[in-house]
Amino acid sequence: MAAYYYLVSSLPELKSDGEMPLSYQEFLDLCESSVSVDKYNLLRDLTLSSTNGPLVNEWNKVYGALTKELNYQRSMKMGKSYPTPDTKDILTTQVVSSALAAKDPLEAEKIMLDFEFQQLDELVGLHMFDDYVLFGYAVKLKLLERQGCFDHDKGEKEFRQLLGEVQQRVYNL
Repeated sequence: MAAYYYLVSSLPELKSDGEMPLSYQEFLDLCESSVSVDKYNLLRDLTLSSTNGPLVNEWNKVYGALTKELNYQRSMKMGKSYPTPDTKDILTTQVVSSALAAKDPLEAEKIMLDFEFQQLDELVGLHMFDDYVLFGYAVKLKLLERQGCFDHDKGEKEFRQLLGEVQQRVYNL
């Protein structure tokens, strides 16, 4: 594994309750001269569902279990059938239950993001200046990027518009 002393130490800290201090493209620009072409390509093509790369396969198992549990609990809540996840982790089940009980979707996303950051920190463990740290950082940036798509005001406006349309249809009946 390559050591990235300067690169890793120069990256701004990422917090689940914070803003993105740099874009994913800016992160890639910083990595370009410090990582191999193969690692750069893996970082460039990284998604939250990726399976290739250091740490990424382990992350995929965590993210997949979280997604399956979320789909399972949502389906059960709506009275629909959904296959029970193959493996049940108590902590994942509790986090998903808390997220589904949240007062609004933004709070639910925050609960999930906190858990995802904790899981990534556990996967990175005691690694310091290597691929695990770099790819863990990249996944966290991807998670923050995803969360940045949620705009409370825009979401509320969309909700009000949809609610108005439904009310109008009911009124017309």
